[in-house]
Amino acid sequence: MRGMTTDEELLRLATLAGAELLDAERRLVTAESCTGGWVAKLLTDIAGSSGWYDGGVVAYSNTLKQSLLGVRPSTLASHGAVSEATAREMAIGALETLGGQISLAVTGIAGPAGAQPGKPIGTVWFAWAWRENGEIEMRVALETFSGDREAIRRQSVARSLRELTQLQRKL
Repeated sequence: MRGMTTDEELLRLATLAGAELLDAERRLVTAESCTGGWVAKLLTDIAGSSGWYDGGVVAYSNTLKQSLLGVRPSTLASHGAVSEATAREMAIGALETLGGQISLAVTGIAGPAGAQPGKPIGTVWFAWAWRENGEIEMRVALETFSGDREAIRRQSVARSLRELTQLQRKL
């Protein structure tokens, strides 16, 4: 498929993110929804990833977003699962529940169904959270990707890893 993010590119991005984490002596945790654990799979495909990746949660349902990551029912009711507020709470919940020094969270609509008013297929929210001076700092991003379900998920994984790498270089 033309323009598809390849397996080789995803592995390259995961390897680069891991190298940055290792250099910074930071441990990563993940909270994934629409990517279904794809980020965690890529990271653990890398030999030695236990030196910088602690693990993650795949919370596809709202029930698990609440019970495992501490996403508030009121957030889901007011903003929905695919929202900045939910991505933020997923990232914070991952840090608080799983530990690590940095987390990434991803939640979106990969399709082919699930579009809502103002949230078309391909809408994906990302959040990266880390502790700095005793406080939790955060970066969030919204993307609207095109393509089929696999293309949207691949682009989501790539975007989450690219930003993680860039963020590591700035911290």
